[in-house]
Amino acid sequence: MNERLRFALRAWLYGLIAVIVCTALLLPLLAFGQIPREAEKWRRILTQQVRLEWGLDAPVATFAAQVQQESSFNPDARSTAGALGIAQFLPATAVWISGAYSALGPSDPLNPQWALRALAAYDLDLWKAVSAIDDCNRAAKMLSSYNGGSKWIPRDEKLAAANGLWPEYWWDSVETVNAGRSSAAWKENRAYPRAILLTNEPRYVAALWGRGLCD
Repeated sequence: MNERLRFALRAWLYGLIAVIVCTALLLPLLAFGQIPREAEKWRRILTQQVRLEWGLDAPVATFAAQVQQESSFNPDARSTAGALGIAQFLPATAVWISGAYSALGPSDPLNPQWALRALAAYDLDLWKAVSAIDDCNRAAKMLSSYNGGSKWIPRDEKLAAANGLWPEYWWDSVETVNAGRSSAAWKENRAYPRAILLTNEPRYVAALWGRGLCD
């Protein structure tokens, strides 16, 4: 190999290494620009509360993405429907959750620490109640249940199977059928997992918040 070719190959290799290093350094910065400014304030508490329910390998990026979708990490958020706090629980739902999960203590949806653990605990039960071909499809079913109620998943799966689709798959399968929701409720429900898992979650993974269920 002549010297000129050796020099060209060396320059190409150094250039490739530089691109890889720059990409690794810039990705977290680019992701940070798409994450709400308030998020970093609650990062430690979110991680702590999620790990209490899901263990040390908890998919923190998934839950961060969900909280962003719910409130953009605003602990004082109040929706027109009456949902409260960083996790946007309706008061009646918060009371039910406090009764269902005694470790949480009394209902306190405006307390971020309480609300974040309540969200993780409720999600864990929904996670256990569904099955799918992989974690990403299962996460979508979990989030659909969180948004619209767990009773719909078996109905949607049954309808998907009747239409020749695969009930083990959410994406482009179960998500495409409607077992009886209103059109508006169905569209909102289908948009919810997509926004969290396909749009928000990759930003938190890139920003090094931890793993995600669709990572």
